[in-house]
Amino acid sequence: MSRKRRDRSWPPAPEPLPRPLVDNHSHLDHVLEVADGFGWRERSGDGPGDGWLDGEPTVADHLVRAAEVGVDRVVQIGCDLPSVAWTDALLRGPALPGARVLGGLAIHPNEAVLHAGVRELAPDGLEPHPRPHHAVPLDEAIAEVARVAAANPRVRVIGETGLDHFRAGEQGRAVQREAFRAHIALAKELDLVLQIHDRDAHDEVVEVLLADGAPERTVFHCYSGDGALAEVCAEHGWYLSFAGPVGYPASADLRDALHRTPPERILLETDAPYLPPHPYRGRPNGPYLVALTAAQVAAELGTDLADLCDLVSRTGEELYGPW
Repeated sequence: MSRKRRDRSWPPAPEPLPRPLVDNHSHLDHVLEVADGFGWRERSGDGPGDGWLDGEPTVADHLVRAAEVGVDRVVQIGCDLPSVAWTDALLRGPALPGARVLGGLAIHPNEAVLHAGVRELAPDGLEPHPRPHHAVPLDEAIAEVARVAAANPRVRVIGETGLDHFRAGEQGRAVQREAFRAHIALAKELDLVLQIHDRDAHDEVVEVLLADGAPERTVFHCYSGDGALAEVCAEHGWYLSFAGPVGYPASADLRDALHRTPPERILLETDAPYLPPHPYRGRPNGPYLVALTAAQVAAELGTDLADLCDLVSRTGEELYGPW
């Protein structure tokens, strides 16, 4: 008996939003690279994603599709050295059609471990896989982030940075902590938003933020904590950015956190091409799909969708400034 081929096509566009919305965190370069690597392509006659494109969508295609459903602003995150250069070039290049783009830069915590020469097996069970750019020492890599961020006025974020205990052992966690502290200091020095990556490290992330002094504008990207952590964040005025998993059936803790977050501290994101909203797990994610997450969040909160879009957009403008 033949096995049914898994659908890897791009999900269909959701209903257009009643008001414009910001995708708070996306990796447009990874949308292209990772989608190709996993066979995520639009295929004629294969799946409900039909009717957008055959082949590989470009960045401009994604920005146009996002704008068509009301997602008119995107924060592009570059968090390894090649992506830092790619993001800088995108922001300096000619304006593309569709959604407008601002940027964020950092050395991701899992990248920091490799730049530091740590090659231990982590709880994820994966062997370290350094690439040529990891030959650059960690302090030099962070210095490059600082140089590019200071020179490009369209870079408004330092991030994503933080701690990832799932993909780091004892040595790696020590490296991540020091890299996190360096990024916190950089965000404060440049007066930029800090976007945090927090995986299985909630208490430690909060500990570092309180010890070093969190920047005035601090965002937990792709929030993964529970309601109790959301209350801690609210106490300190930090922002929580909810991605596709908030709508997954098993994500009751995330929905509890959503209810405990002050509305003016809520952001929405895709983390594209990862973590597409329900019911599209296993398929690629793009900025246009934050419209579906917005609809799910509004329904969960019992809030008018137009009001939610207005609130999230206003928060995005307050955080990042004009696009």
